[in-house]
Amino acid sequence: MKKRFIIGVMGGGTVLPDALQSAYRMGRLIAEQGWILLNGGRNSGIMEASAQGAFENAGLTVGVLPDDVDTRASAYICVPIITGMGSARNCINVLSSHVVVACTGGAGTLSEIALALKAGKKVVLLDFDPGTGFDQYRKTGDLIYAKTPEEAIAVIKEILLVKD
Repeated sequence: MKKRFIIGVMGGGTVLPDALQSAYRMGRLIAEQGWILLNGGRNSGIMEASAQGAFENAGLTVGVLPDDVDTRASAYICVPIITGMGSARNCINVLSSHVVVACTGGAGTLSEIALALKAGKKVVLLDFDPGTGFDQYRKTGDLIYAKTPEEAIAVIKEILLVKD
């Protein structure tokens, strides 16, 4: 069996409909590549939309939940990982991902971007501007902006050295 890449999709629990549509497309495209989608596992926002996009396109979805029960898990998560760790689970999310995609979000998403960059992971910003605090990582190529999910997939393929 060949190794499957894990793509972490991070983002807010409460976002606008355009961001949800983009996250859904991102999940669909991840599934179409045969990659595993990993996210925060909850039944809201970017987590729910990206998992739904992957799940409805025969993708494997993993959700790393902050709670000690799975009552708030998305129905589109195939493998819920119950941590009881609260926001500390963000570290598991980013360290388990080969590449992190950061969608529209708030403080939690910013913490995941910071953790990923600190761990030496590449981060693709999907139509999301986290401000100037991460500019040094843009200069080194560790933080890359993509306007659309399709652009993000192309960037991920370059990072992973995947050929079509």
